Amino acid sequence: MNLRLYVLIQYNYIMSQIMFRSERATKDMGKMLGGEEEKDPDAERKEEERQEALRQQEEERKAKYAKMEAERESLRQGIRDKYGIKKKEEKEAEAQAAMEQASEGSLTRPKKAIPAGCGNEEEEEESIVDTVMKFLPGPLQDMFNKK
Repeated sequence: MNLRLYVLIQYNYIMSQIMFRSERATKDMGKMLGGEEEKDPDAERKEEERQEALRQQEEERKAKYAKMEAERESLRQGIRDKYGIKKKEEKEAEAQAAMEQASEGSLTRPKKAIPAGCGNEEEEEESIVDTVMKFLPGPLQDMFNKK
């Protein structure tokens, strides 16, 4: 008797799953074939509320991180004051002011420093012909050098 009851319960469960999936499949197929989708009358209002909640969360997050950054900056400034360290922007501003002050009486602007290896040295540059000549055999090099 218990076995029959168990089989009957299993059969009912399987049939309900088949029916549920087939109903869902027909709805999905209807949507895929261009059928009418169920429209929620409050969908527009809900979407606006969701967007507003997202904006509010984003503003709260930005405010939180701005507050944290302000606290960090005050700690950094305390360390700078304690050890006499200047900010990078202050150093750059002082260097710029010194450049302007040095060239104040000059009619031309100050020359920019050229980094080493950027043509400031007086090296002869090899032409393409010289480079090709290195790879030619000896008799051909002699023939070209005689001209």
